[in-house]
Amino acid sequence: MKNEILDLLCDLAGSVFYSLSIYTFAKMADFAPGGLSGLALIMNHLWRVPIGLTTLILNIPVVVLSCRIIGRKFLLKTARSMIFCTFFLDVVFPHTPMYEGVPFLAALYSGACLGMGLSLFYIRGSSSGGTDFLTMSIKALRPHLSIGFVTMSIDLLIISLGGVVFGNIDAVLYGLVSTFTASTVIDKVMYGLGSGILSIIITDYGQQVSEKISQVSDRGSTLIDARGAYTGHCRDVLLCACSKAEAHVIRKAVREMDENAFVMLVETSQVYGLGFIEKGDEA
Repeated sequence: MKNEILDLLCDLAGSVFYSLSIYTFAKMADFAPGGLSGLALIMNHLWRVPIGLTTLILNIPVVVLSCRIIGRKFLLKTARSMIFCTFFLDVVFPHTPMYEGVPFLAALYSGACLGMGLSLFYIRGSSSGGTDFLTMSIKALRPHLSIGFVTMSIDLLIISLGGVVFGNIDAVLYGLVSTFTASTVIDKVMYGLGSGILSIIITDYGQQVSEKISQVSDRGSTLIDARGAYTGHCRDVLLCACSKAEAHVIRKAVREMDENAFVMLVETSQVYGLGFIEKGDEA
């Protein structure tokens, strides 16, 4: 029940951000941000067809091509997200004020909202449909590629088409700005949620430093026996995974125990295990 409620809340919030991006910002600034929603915007500009319904119809052939890879569960979740997006795009947001300011700012806001909306979908194992199906399919086949990179690569063709339809190069530039911003937000939100710091500590007092770290941060550490290649002296190496907020506390604790300790703080994109992303919580 908890997961279902979280899925529903993320669907609703993601659909609002998604619709805000497409209708409030991109539509008024006359550019296509990429994806099938961008293609639907182009068709809306040409023939005044509903954006949400057109996006839904365009999804049908993409679903047929990708259904074997994405799986039944992902497809069902996405279907609900797509219905919410269609509802907000065609029913709710046409009755809300639209942004009429600087187009460049509209592109930035559009990308930020789109990235946030898609991130909320992805985190809960869903998507807005469209090229997201292709994105997730490519991600399944090539897991080393970032979602933001794959998304931007797919969107380039539609952005270029938008420049032709809207009749100016600015439409292409705004589309690129929006898509780049969305890709950045997606990567920051999805990979930033599990990010942390790996503290690598070289000291002569490994056990004492380890106990001090546990005392001030409630974090465990791994003690490794090592030998300096130049001096030949035996020293202790501590590995401690912690959050960014705890890194300063740990560094200060190490200095209190050993002023001559060598401390390296390395940023990690994701940390799996107790106290971080645990089994069952992976997106």
